[in-house]
Amino acid sequence: MVTGLASDDDPYYGRDLLYIKRMKNNPANQKLVFVVQKHKATTLHYDFRLEIGGVMPSWSIPKGPTLDSSVKRLAIPTTDHPLDYRHFEGVIADEQYGAGAVMIWDEGTYCPEIEIDKGVRKEVTERDAAEEVMRKGLQEGELLFRLYGKKLRGSFTLIRTRRFGGKESWLLMKHHDEYTKMGYDANQYDFSAVSGRSLAEIMF
Repeated sequence: MVTGLASDDDPYYGRDLLYIKRMKNNPANQKLVFVVQKHKATTLHYDFRLEIGGVMPSWSIPKGPTLDSSVKRLAIPTTDHPLDYRHFEGVIADEQYGAGAVMIWDEGTYCPEIEIDKGVRKEVTERDAAEEVMRKGLQEGELLFRLYGKKLRGSFTLIRTRRFGGKESWLLMKHHDEYTKMGYDANQYDFSAVSGRSLAEIMF
């Protein structure tokens, strides 16, 4: 069964677990969190949220994020969400904004990256410095970061680009690294990272 989750068979899995454990033991190096929520509202999309400055700036990705480094995904900014919202999985009632089923498609931590040479990036692990890098990147329209999720892993870029349909738009791109998977399609992994349920199971 293809799960799309990291496993003990992944040669990088143990390395990342040790790294995350080491980081958690140092409060000054607590990593920032992210979540991807698959949302069946008026249209199906994936809400990509990064912790920055105590809230979660969010982008709606119609086709979902990908591990394919040859693909660029349109990401439309939406409203910031509170940190606690990353734990929500369930159904938003019909009379409320965004009515429909919400799945925690992926979750985890992340580290900002800075480019120290062409194509060479370094993680920023100290919490205050990481927050500052992300705030600056958000303002300037370019975010570099490494995800430590259950499905999404490795280095990514979010970059602001031309306006799409009269709205500000960004592109989410995977850097080529050891986690690149050509042809990766988020829709093929229709199960929650926390409950294992499909979107249909959450809905009904």
